[in-house]
Amino acid sequence: MNPQLTSPMSSETVSTLDLQKIDNLESLNNVCLRTFEPEPGEQLVFGEGPEHARLMLIGEAPGKQEAETGRPFVGNSGRLLDRYLSKVSIAREEAYVTNVIKVRPSGNRTPRRSEVKEALPVLLRQIEIIRPSFIVCLGSIAVQAVIDWKAKITEIRGNWQEKDGIRIMPTYHPSAVFRDESKRDLLKRDLVAVGAALTRN
Repeated sequence: MNPQLTSPMSSETVSTLDLQKIDNLESLNNVCLRTFEPEPGEQLVFGEGPEHARLMLIGEAPGKQEAETGRPFVGNSGRLLDRYLSKVSIAREEAYVTNVIKVRPSGNRTPRRSEVKEALPVLLRQIEIIRPSFIVCLGSIAVQAVIDWKAKITEIRGNWQEKDGIRIMPTYHPSAVFRDESKRDLLKRDLVAVGAALTRN
């Protein structure tokens, strides 16, 4: 029996007890399809990658291109992330890539806390099923959802955290680089640390 990953929040919409009966990603995806409703013409973005990947990358929410394709991190932020992963010898296809929120918030706005609370049990169950050794939290929403709701990314970014035996690297979302060039080297540095940890372990 895997220990349950503890959460800084709880949900009144998705029953964590029911989710504990689900032991594979396909069934969990089916729950999402029944629970979360994308905007017309858009798709749910559940995640992709090996079911038991050593590395899990968690972003905030799908953007327009992700919602159109049903795949996470395929827009400008995704292409930047892929480039940085390649530079530190991390193959994207060997990682599991997902977001906290599984449908695009209207207008690409920041997800509301209520939306994070609703989606979080699904993400936690994804983590339990995949059982990664390492997680990279990309952006403040992912950092707060996985580590601690009160966590400030500017304070803990680049410093390894550990939760339920999983080493977690909090870092900036690739989209932040487009808004603030000073974050580029910090994101690169954090991914270098992740690549080194994967090589050592």
